[in-house]
Amino acid sequence: MARTALVVGASGIVGSATAALLGQRGWTVHGLARRPIAQDGVLPVAADLTDAAATRRALADLNPDAVFITTWLRQDSEAENIRVNGAMVRNLLDALPRPDAPRHVALVTGLKHYLGPFEAYGRGTLPQTPFREEQGRLDVANFYYAQEDELFAAAARDGFTWSVHRPHTVIGKAVGNAMNMGTTLAVHATLCRATGRPFVFPGSAAQWQGLTDMTDAGQLAEHLLWAAETDGAHDQAFNIVNGDVFRWQWMWQRIADWFGVEAAPFDGTVRPLAEQMAGDAPRWTAIAAEHGLVEPDLHRLASPWHTDADLGRPIEVVADMTKSRRLGFTGYRATDDSFFDLFGRLRADRIIP
Repeated sequence: MARTALVVGASGIVGSATAALLGQRGWTVHGLARRPIAQDGVLPVAADLTDAAATRRALADLNPDAVFITTWLRQDSEAENIRVNGAMVRNLLDALPRPDAPRHVALVTGLKHYLGPFEAYGRGTLPQTPFREEQGRLDVANFYYAQEDELFAAAARDGFTWSVHRPHTVIGKAVGNAMNMGTTLAVHATLCRATGRPFVFPGSAAQWQGLTDMTDAGQLAEHLLWAAETDGAHDQAFNIVNGDVFRWQWMWQRIADWFGVEAAPFDGTVRPLAEQMAGDAPRWTAIAAEHGLVEPDLHRLASPWHTDADLGRPIEVVADMTKSRRLGFTGYRATDDSFFDLFGRLRADRIIP
């Protein structure tokens, strides 16, 4: 029997990967975005989730078997993040008709569940790494918690099953995404090569020297579908990472080698990308014109603030995957391959030269 999915945030890194996987597995896929883009096999749904009435109208005729929530809107404060992003989940789930058959709703959050929001990122008393799902919430306001609470309340009311997925930094392709380390580093390396400046690691000694992990968007998509289709994974929260660990002092050289740039020695000084790339917008426009690239606007590709937040953390960050493994999820990706696959796609799609 054909199954129907609603992917919320279908044009983003996680949403586009999830929509593609569902289509490959025979699902009918509806992709919701404020401004939908053309995607093979995806039926577009235009909706602004901050508008409850408009969301209800947009979803009036949909009764999906599974819903995948992969979007959020960044605000100027955590209080506003909580208000806006909590309301978006509430408006979405209120707009869907009460299910007349089993339905599963998956929510993508992240490791800020354990690290705290951007306003207090990696500060205070944090759980011991590797992070484990049973460590629970920090005693601090966090929009991830608000999203979860809206999910839990709607599930209790409407009787659907749910899962929460907590990736580390996600590697995948999308343009205009607010949290996009892979493309940010690709653009940074391209600018370094074009200008002859060294490829300088922007983060902290803790990140340079310590162990870390990341999450391929394809790995996350597989995990989302696995949880939707696995009874034992229902009504639970999961970490989801690639399965390998690495140190940035190794990965930085790997990325430099791919782009043919010089990886500068790290001397312990934090040099944020927001500073390194501050004057690069006109340079990128010129590179785009020279090579016939499809996106001349640097700000549509690079998110230095997010990369700086991740690479500037003062603590080692890894996530434990035992819970998923015990329930049968065996997916694995090598993170350097995830970066290289992304860089190849960016080049093939004329986003980088």
